[in-house]
Amino acid sequence: MKFEYSVDVLNSMNKLAEAGGCPKWGSALHGDGLRRRNVFLGELKRAGVQNPEAIAKPSVRNDASFLFTVVGVTSVIAVAGGFLPGDWGFFVPYLTGGICLVVLAVGSTAPGLLQLPIDLFSSIFPDYRQRVLRHEAAHFLIGYLLGIPVTNYSLQIGKAHTDFAEAKIQMRLIERKLTDDEINTFAVMSMAGVASEGINYPDVMGQTADLMDLQRILARSQTKLSAAQEQNMTRWAVYKAAQLLRNRKAEYEALQQAMASGASVAACVRAIEEAGR
Repeated sequence: MKFEYSVDVLNSMNKLAEAGGCPKWGSALHGDGLRRRNVFLGELKRAGVQNPEAIAKPSVRNDASFLFTVVGVTSVIAVAGGFLPGDWGFFVPYLTGGICLVVLAVGSTAPGLLQLPIDLFSSIFPDYRQRVLRHEAAHFLIGYLLGIPVTNYSLQIGKAHTDFAEAKIQMRLIERKLTDDEINTFAVMSMAGVASEGINYPDVMGQTADLMDLQRILARSQTKLSAAQEQNMTRWAVYKAAQLLRNRKAEYEALQQAMASGASVAACVRAIEEAGR
């Protein structure tokens, strides 16, 4: 992620906001809405999260389905291949068995290498594309409301992402420590996708990368956080993001429609600003 690309975006949005052209830009920073506090599971439930216990517990549905399918398909092919004439009756079962073993070995030692094929396989689930759309739209909207510019987004299978340039600090996170206010802002933005899935589904599929982003952010905190404090930070960030998504439902729905149609970032911003008028 190269924050340099967002400098012009950030400056333009700030000027528009000052001129009254985009009143929703950074509006979530007003008041004390981002004041950190302890949040309990019951509060997440009241905020709309269907299954608070699923937060920070990555789902294995897609991974397990992929591995079971690979094992099942290769087993059937291996058995059927054994009836082929000549050397084929040896070669086909041997090859398919080898493929199965390689996949299982990679899955147990370096599962990240299987992420792309798992994502492609996961598209068979009816809710997959809608999950991706809601997840990325939540990042986009919450980032916008927090004054964090978006330079690009993608909903393609295996490439789903929303690019948030680190324009708040105009440098890479590893180059300096973050204040408590900065930590709060980035944490809520990071957990926006998790909050969106938690509101709409009983399980959360796309939280692994988000949790990694949150850990990367917390590692730069000026204030050292204990394990318990980091756990509460995760809950609080999901809680605040869920609140914002529910309070900005019209904007959220309008943004999803724009992103689903492949609209540009500028058109997505227009959809947010015009929603609810």
